[in-house]
Amino acid sequence: MSMKKKAVTGNTDPVDATITEEIEELSGKLAKQSEEDKLMSSVLENDKKTVDQGNLIKDAINKGLGSFTPDLMFEQLVNNYSVAKKIFGPTIIRQLTSYDSSYCEKNIRIPEFQKELKSNIASNIDSLKENKLLGKGGEITDTGIKLASMVLYTQELDKLVAKGITGDKIHKKTFMYGDKQDVKDYKKGDRYRDLAIKKSIKLALRRGTSLDKSNLKTFERQSKGQIYLVYALDASGSMKGDKLDTSKKAGVALAFKAIEEKDKVGLLVFGADIKEEVKPTLDFNLLLDKITRITASKETDIAKTIKQSIQLFPNKDVTKHLILITDAVPTVGKEPEKETLEAVSQVRSHDITVSLIGIGLDNEGKKLAEKITELGEGKLYLTKTLKDVDQIVLEDYYSVR
Repeated sequence: MSMKKKAVTGNTDPVDATITEEIEELSGKLAKQSEEDKLMSSVLENDKKTVDQGNLIKDAINKGLGSFTPDLMFEQLVNNYSVAKKIFGPTIIRQLTSYDSSYCEKNIRIPEFQKELKSNIASNIDSLKENKLLGKGGEITDTGIKLASMVLYTQELDKLVAKGITGDKIHKKTFMYGDKQDVKDYKKGDRYRDLAIKKSIKLALRRGTSLDKSNLKTFERQSKGQIYLVYALDASGSMKGDKLDTSKKAGVALAFKAIEEKDKVGLLVFGADIKEEVKPTLDFNLLLDKITRITASKETDIAKTIKQSIQLFPNKDVTKHLILITDAVPTVGKEPEKETLEAVSQVRSHDITVSLIGIGLDNEGKKLAEKITELGEGKLYLTKTLKDVDQIVLEDYYSVR
């Protein structure tokens, strides 16, 4: 194929000239949008069906449900609704039956309603399979995990934006580049927020001059260098459901903010044993995936978790901090409390500080938590509600910067 052009000079009259050049013809198809990109686009565009399915998968993981079997679920709802409601929760019931949980409970004994319920459950599970969120046997797929992680991430980020926590740090006693130290003469490139206003004014008054550049003083800041964090999440049976969901979101918030500051974040998931561990990293997607997959089961072994954290931190002179989040005292070992405190002493000998966030701890748990944080030279945060757990986790992070 050729194309003719007319060359144009500086005046308005074109010069007659014909230039012939070859134009390469390209053939082929546009690259297909990846499944992951499609899911993310749907989540960001707030496509209701996609977001609802993501919430369904997310809730199922938090409740320890690894697969969906239509007939089995239908039988559980019909045979003992109160027990089924505890197992599945309102979100899963609503998404799979297409009815609100309270409405289902009122009408579960009506044969016609049961027939519709069974049909809806089968249809909605088939839809999840068609979207590759569930496998042929009803098991949650990697695509399902990815969608759940996207929903988890966007929900937590939206919450942080709404609370105004995505900008500067919320802890009023900390500063972006370390604590305020001595003052020095202002020079080009110093940040205006570091201006020592009072000292600058005093200097100008002493000299009997106006406040100009020659009188400006700025605070020097002592950088604390890079920080290595390990987020240790209790995934024992008592954390199942909302506690686990909230703690996961707090972990996402911590990873997002710390990595944004170029600090590294690791992960320890514990119950009776260590379930998952990630060395401190700047890989946010890796942490998001691992956090999303956490399920709750069995007892609590805090001592083993604290000891294991030593292996995750680098053996060099950096700030190392462990954040424990739990709702109970340790229950594994011959003398779990004694073993836990011995573990804290061990990590302190490796220059690791330990903070603890206790969710609804009883008096016995509070006393142990106080000993852990006193010995670990960290901070103790006690909360009965789940509303501000993410903000508490971020506050603790800012306290060590």
